[in-house]
Amino acid sequence: MTVRVRFAPSPTGMFHVGGARSALQNWIFAKQQGGVFVLRIEDTDAARNRPEWTEGILSALDWIGIARGSYEGPYFQSSYAGEHRAAAQRLYEGGRAYYCDCTRDDVQARTGPQQRGYDGFCRDRGLEPGEGRALRFRTPDEGETVVVDLVRGEPTFENKLIEDFVIARGDGSPVFLLANVVDDMSMGITHVIRAEEHLPNTPKQQLLWDALGVKPPVWAHVPVVVNEKRQKLSKRRDKVALEAYRDEGYLADAMRNYLMLLGWAPSGDREIVPWPVIEEEFRLDEVNPSPAFFDEKKLRAFNGDYIRALPVADFVEACRPWLIGTGTIAPPPWRPDEFDPAAFAAVAPLAQTRIAVLSEIVPNVDFLFLADPLIDEAAWAKAMKEGAADLLDAAIAAFEALESWDAESLKATLEAVGAERGLKLGKAQAPVRVAVTGRTVGLPLFESLEVLGRDRTLTRLRAARVRLV
Repeated sequence: MTVRVRFAPSPTGMFHVGGARSALQNWIFAKQQGGVFVLRIEDTDAARNRPEWTEGILSALDWIGIARGSYEGPYFQSSYAGEHRAAAQRLYEGGRAYYCDCTRDDVQARTGPQQRGYDGFCRDRGLEPGEGRALRFRTPDEGETVVVDLVRGEPTFENKLIEDFVIARGDGSPVFLLANVVDDMSMGITHVIRAEEHLPNTPKQQLLWDALGVKPPVWAHVPVVVNEKRQKLSKRRDKVALEAYRDEGYLADAMRNYLMLLGWAPSGDREIVPWPVIEEEFRLDEVNPSPAFFDEKKLRAFNGDYIRALPVADFVEACRPWLIGTGTIAPPPWRPDEFDPAAFAAVAPLAQTRIAVLSEIVPNVDFLFLADPLIDEAAWAKAMKEGAADLLDAAIAAFEALESWDAESLKATLEAVGAERGLKLGKAQAPVRVAVTGRTVGLPLFESLEVLGRDRTLTRLRAARVRLV
């Protein structure tokens, strides 16, 4: 039997990081088993679906390494509406489902303190199909439904506690529970790997599989992903869109490594692991069922480690979209003709050790490519205190006299200027840094001045001195 797994997102918004985690787990499991990964777009919610959301799903999967053409699909759930209706009809004709004309208000009016959900009022009324009549599955009165789950063991559900649930609405359209089962049957899905939030639906779906005469798949419900307050990640409250992390400058390798740690750990005392090792070591039955904390701070640190591990040439290339303003990323504050690739290459090794996400490259190097630095007024006020004018005058004169414009000479010169005024280098360089870069923190100052050049450095120092008059 060929293992077939599926990832079935809905195109109703940005791509959730929890969905990305599930996609990667399905992808790896299929590869380990020599199986097939199927992408199914569950697009039956016409009011909320948009074509751009579907493209967003495909693009996000591309980014984390599940590339178009390497999987089966995408299939669209809406294309299988006929099969969904046919399955509903089979269940009705076989006595496994019945029509119900109860409204929501009717059901609520009959619900007592001990009653859970629908009370089976229409079970034996023998209603025929008709407008406004929903089709309900006839849940067995006795026995148990055992869900064999690779992550959670064998959760057991008493059938008497499962209401006769709706499988087709009053307009005849099948609901998610039935459509999902029929699609999995049609596509030969053997293993369903999905988030824990779907576990309550699983006994109902397993009953549908049994009623339709097909062996249910193997289930694996991986842990829900939560925020720092241990609340399920919410699109309304939390930063959950994979695209947002991509556009901020997280590396795909760092992101997928981190996502795979949500509920699972590689061997040994390590977390940053090459992808081939993850593909080899990951086991579904080793996934921890407890909620998995999505820690943005930890992800950021992960990404910084991945950035620092890049060869410098790869780092330079990775930064290009932010430096030249391509794609959907906001353009930098300089004109295209102001960007100097050689100057950036010179400071790239310095910047690489100081940023955690690629978008941070812009404020670290903008002083190189702008005609005038972007002055942070708070930084200016902090650095340009009493004595700053005198120090700038001395620094300008000393820098003008320098024979060799290199970092070592610049440092020694400013150190001497500061010592003459009883200042350590850290205090002496603060006014110079703000005058030249606009900020109190950034790349190493003297290496930056070397790349910026004598003329531009002196021009900025003089402009700052004039401003202090």
